[in-house]
Amino acid sequence: MANITDFYGELVFNKKVMRERLSSDTYEKLISTIQNGSPLDDSIAENIAHAMKEWAISNGATHFTHWFQPQRGGTAEKHDSFISYSNDNEIIERFSGKQLIQSEPDASSFPSGGIRSTFEARGYTAWDPTSPAFLLETGKTKTLVIPSVFLSWTGEVLDLKTPYLRSVRSLNDACIKLQRMLGNRMARRITVNCGPEQEYFVVSKKLYDTRPDLRICGRTLFGAMPSKGQQMEDHYFGAIPEKMTKFMEKLDHELYRRGIPAKTRHNEVSPNQFELALLFEDANLAIDHNLQVMNVMKGVAEEFGFVVLLHEKPYAGVNGSGKHVNWSISDNTGANYLEPSASPLKNINFLITLGALMLGVDRFGGLLRACVADAGNDHRLGANEAPPAIMSIYLGEYLTNLIDQIENTDNLNEQTMANINLGVRNLPKISKDYSDRNRTSPIAFTGNKFEFRAVGSSQNPSEAVTTLNQLCTYGLFIIEKRMLQNKDMDIRENALRVLKEVFKETRRIRFEGNGYSDSWQKEGVNLGLPNAKNTPAALPSYLTKDVIELMEGTHVLTERELKAKVDIKLETYIKTKEIEYKTATNMARTLILPALTKQINLTASAAANMKNSGIPSKALEEEAKTFENLYIKIKEKTNELEDILVKEQKDMLSKAKYYADKAEKALEALRIFVDNAEELVANEFWPMAKYQELLTIL
Repeated sequence: MANITDFYGELVFNKKVMRERLSSDTYEKLISTIQNGSPLDDSIAENIAHAMKEWAISNGATHFTHWFQPQRGGTAEKHDSFISYSNDNEIIERFSGKQLIQSEPDASSFPSGGIRSTFEARGYTAWDPTSPAFLLETGKTKTLVIPSVFLSWTGEVLDLKTPYLRSVRSLNDACIKLQRMLGNRMARRITVNCGPEQEYFVVSKKLYDTRPDLRICGRTLFGAMPSKGQQMEDHYFGAIPEKMTKFMEKLDHELYRRGIPAKTRHNEVSPNQFELALLFEDANLAIDHNLQVMNVMKGVAEEFGFVVLLHEKPYAGVNGSGKHVNWSISDNTGANYLEPSASPLKNINFLITLGALMLGVDRFGGLLRACVADAGNDHRLGANEAPPAIMSIYLGEYLTNLIDQIENTDNLNEQTMANINLGVRNLPKISKDYSDRNRTSPIAFTGNKFEFRAVGSSQNPSEAVTTLNQLCTYGLFIIEKRMLQNKDMDIRENALRVLKEVFKETRRIRFEGNGYSDSWQKEGVNLGLPNAKNTPAALPSYLTKDVIELMEGTHVLTERELKAKVDIKLETYIKTKEIEYKTATNMARTLILPALTKQINLTASAAANMKNSGIPSKALEEEAKTFENLYIKIKEKTNELEDILVKEQKDMLSKAKYYADKAEKALEALRIFVDNAEELVANEFWPMAKYQELLTIL
């Protein structure tokens, strides 16, 4: 790899390119939109579009696309060429300001949750100028990609980026309003910062091709435990295999070309599991970058004969994959609101931000759980490898003691406030020792940010960041409202008075212990904390009265849009489970039972030959019966799962709950016998790669 700075961002229409290709006036106006959130000046759209087109064509692009984030997950794109007719009916290459700002893809097949009928195809993509355009490179083909939002003809939300952008605007308003009360006149704009950590598995393409469940479902539906899995704990942070190092080097190179700041790479807990982390950046950009990372790594893997698995639980019995989402907020002066400081006023700001998030988590823990709920993540949350489904906050011993000190202070005076300020100032010195010790907590304070660990590896992180933004907005609103009741009081004293109440009220969501323990599960129930065990149990939280009020009050989603979101998530869950169940029954009938037939034939023939030779073998006869009983049981359990699939339910929620209970148990029952058969059937008859190969061979 050459010097990174020589090619970093070469596929991005970044500030350097803008400065070179735009007039100074156009450049300044566009940068103002990007950095200050000011509305885009329509008069410069034509100039920007022309510069983008010229830059893209000079780099080999022939098409452009508005790239957006539909609610089905992943990303979506429709490619249009630059060609158009001139006034003389000659073919020319053209890209107008109107084409840049808005496009109209066919939206009929995207899930809408009932917002529109299937025959109503009209949907609009609109350019998000705060996220830079870039070139999508596929082989020798390049396409200009324009990050966009996606809305219905009536302006209702059809994507995941729009709610995020709305949540930032709401958080910004709440923050700036409170900053003015605190006497801060310098802060004009709030930025949400994010740094997703992406876990993933890699598997040999040859082995992957033998597994219909991996190819169709992204996870194994069957598989006996290997002799050596992760029990030796020798893979985590171990030496990276040479072939993987070459893959990672190539991946980093491709990410750097796209301006994606890949920082860390290492082995994760399970064999053939790895992690990639990026530098902290503006959350809107970090989310777009993470979506690109998931696509780019799949393409690079093909060059090495690998397949990247992003499912939260591709293999049973070993570590699943998450996406820890690091979150903080800052302002235009560069001040991080979760960074302790030598300044007493900034430390009040730190404590207020802390208290605001705690208020939000305390009130909307169910919403926080719901935003990470899907069929894949259900296998991971609470599975002694990921945070439990109970949403709690871990602050570390030092910060917990500091909050307890504030909570128990009877008289707020200069001395007590000085002691509190000193305590906060000392936090950075000991944060590494005291803040990131509890890996079982879903939300952990890690020095100058919160790490939300419940996000699944395949999920778009925007929903988690949107929810954290909203929860903090709610908390800031409550704190401001309470401070206004004593607005004539000294501002620091007033803030600490309110924070004292806040820390008392939110004590139940502060948990420093083992989140996997049975005692915490019982304690969480006694404290009234929501604990949704699966997606159908979690999603109704979106439609509670207080969540609807929060969503509409922050202008992120209307009640109609919320109901549509839940319908889409339920539909996705049901379809995902149906695909898994149908794949399982198909594999059982066309792969597992035929393999058992061959084994039964071989064993029974051997027993018959022994008997015919005058040396009857009870062992062989019993073994043949064992295989026959397995055949009978697998066929029986396959029939039971198929019977469950054809039973009608009154609505989607009932169907989702039915699948989460009855169908999941039926699949588990089938798996027990299939996995038993795998351990007994001869390798020559077993029709697919086993766990031991999948977890060790690359």
